Amino acid sequence: MEDSAKESVECTIQRIKETARDIRIHIIEMTCKAGSGHPGGSLSCADIISTLYFGGVLNVKPEEPLWPDRDRFILSKGHAAPALYAALAERGFFSKDILPTLRQFGSPLQGHPDCRQVPGVEVSTGSLGQGLSMGVGMGIAGKLDKKQYRVWVLLGDGECQEGQVWEAAMAASHYKLDNLTAIIDNNHLQIDGRIEDVMNPEPIAEKFKAFGWHVLCVDGHDPCQLLKVFQEASAVKGRPSVVIAETVKGKGVSFMENKKEWHGKAPTPEQAEQAIRELKMLEV
Repeated sequence: MEDSAKESVECTIQRIKETARDIRIHIIEMTCKAGSGHPGGSLSCADIISTLYFGGVLNVKPEEPLWPDRDRFILSKGHAAPALYAALAERGFFSKDILPTLRQFGSPLQGHPDCRQVPGVEVSTGSLGQGLSMGVGMGIAGKLDKKQYRVWVLLGDGECQEGQVWEAAMAASHYKLDNLTAIIDNNHLQIDGRIEDVMNPEPIAEKFKAFGWHVLCVDGHDPCQLLKVFQEASAVKGRPSVVIAETVKGKGVSFMENKKEWHGKAPTPEQAEQAIRELKMLEV
């Protein structure tokens, strides 16, 4: 019995890793073809999103995207849309054939997610700082309707410079939203440089603790750790949880890692070829 359970967990971890690699390859291909987009922050959150969608964390039905009892996932850092689109396509919400249409005129895959166009996208995001507020609203609705669904919100660390994030954090704690988990993609870079130099939001963990949240810190590229903290967050009662995930901007591509220049710049065909070659050589 124990051996069977261990084997099941190992299979899950392997699936998460393989899908995260595929998501990263999609990100490179999509942004290269579009000639624009945000590869750096999309690559940094690929493991987080893969764990949510392929680790048995999110209770969703791709064939019924508006299922009333589904868990809600909000990509508050909407510029990382390529990572979300790739995950949704891999999960079966829509065909992978449309991924290459990113940012093209008439494509549902806009530069930032549009819930009216893309199955699986809960809310339209892009104006930073708003996603957690929407998550609070969904959490309150779930409580009022006596639903068991959970709400997950992925924010950028630079996004935590927005005052609305902390208003939402205060509200979530006040209403004891234990059905809400925030995840911070803590890659320490934003479009203008290191977050500590632009407008330092640290210490993020201590700030959330001061607002009454249950705080968990984790390696955002380790599916084993991510699964463990997501399970712990789901078991917390009486208050919301936040996962501070330490990540690397541009993760998986040597010339993009920890480079602010890749926040909003698409790779050339030659750079994309190199990036994909590196990603395919990664051990998973």
